[in-house]
Amino acid sequence: MTGPEKQERGTRATWTRRGVLAGLLGAPVLLVAACNDTPAPSSGAAGTTAAGVGGATGTPSPTPGPKTSAARISISPADGATAAPFTRPVTVTATAGTLSSVTVTDGSGRSIPGTRSADGASWISSGPLSSGTSYSVAAAATDKDGLEADAHAEFATASPADTFVGYFTPEDGSTVGVGMPVSINFNKPIINRRAVEQAITVTADTGVEVVGHWFSSTRLDFRPRDYWAKGTTVTLKLRLKDVEGARGVYGTQSKSVSFTVGRSRTSVADLAAHTLTVTTDGQVTATYPIIGGAPDHRTWGGKLVISEQYEQTKMDSTTVGLGDEYNIPDVPHAQRLTASGTFIHGNYWSPADAFGADNLSHGCVALRDVKGGGDPTTDAAVFFKGSMVGDVVEVVNSGDKTVVPSNGLSGWNLSWADWKAGSAL
Repeated sequence: MTGPEKQERGTRATWTRRGVLAGLLGAPVLLVAACNDTPAPSSGAAGTTAAGVGGATGTPSPTPGPKTSAARISISPADGATAAPFTRPVTVTATAGTLSSVTVTDGSGRSIPGTRSADGASWISSGPLSSGTSYSVAAAATDKDGLEADAHAEFATASPADTFVGYFTPEDGSTVGVGMPVSINFNKPIINRRAVEQAITVTADTGVEVVGHWFSSTRLDFRPRDYWAKGTTVTLKLRLKDVEGARGVYGTQSKSVSFTVGRSRTSVADLAAHTLTVTTDGQVTATYPIIGGAPDHRTWGGKLVISEQYEQTKMDSTTVGLGDEYNIPDVPHAQRLTASGTFIHGNYWSPADAFGADNLSHGCVALRDVKGGGDPTTDAAVFFKGSMVGDVVEVVNSGDKTVVPSNGLSGWNLSWADWKAGSAL
């Protein structure tokens, strides 16, 4: 067998055709040899010719490559996007096929959940995207023949142009009195109150119900029906990042803080009896003679909460709209009760016999003290040392109306029904 014949045996179809050609060509060659004196070609020459014919018409066809899936996958946001809207979901669609898998992860590897349509032609993310975050998408789809196609995209979401934050009290890790609400003040007006309130939770380890109340578009407080129980741990969770507080204005915070409620201590300032009675863990622990607001500057009535404490501070009547009636640079042991300027504080300038007998102040509640506040045995010093932010001072028989609930941390003056009515939820 000649060389060309050996090569042609590599494919069965080619070998069969070679045999047919040889049969067709062989007879005429012999006839020519019989009718003419020309010598017939040798068997080697005949093989070369056949092989030549066979080589021209029977070359093996190239082996076909693997088939390609007819499925096509589209991903939005597109691969390489650098400012994709974080308010829109990720969508993945398949044509000429059905989606078999979709995975979306952020830069930290957190998966974003999603839902595939019943026909398998589309997938849409159900979890929110975060602003200013990179994402990776991997998707696969199969066509009707079961062949798979893959697609991958990476994109980053935009950061919001306008943002808001909530400044909260009390501070993380603090120990407070039983009357301390959670108070959040926003730096921009909140229009979508429901969305913002839903993104904030306050829980107590005692399991009591805690409800929010909007005092204004910039203030949201939380409290239970009654004062916190001593020893309670309260947790505030702010999940405001990318929550739209007003049109085009988004939150930036995502954090958790907690505080502990200390011993139970409340005080009652009776301005008719001119006494301050202190109750600690259910027992009366002290009674002090006091001075309250004079008839023309009566002290607010109601439940007031200590929000700030100062060993010494300046009090100037011009800051509370009372002209130049007083300017005391060194008021000792001062504790704020309202945002409008009501304090319970030490007093060294009034006559000693006025305590427990007269109401002479411009609206504050005063206890005996000394100039400079250096004597730790004075009523004001002892009361100050035993107090903490969140303690309640209830003023009775002041002759004035009840303090406005939004003035300081005075929300306890609302009934539970009225408090809950102020929730957006």
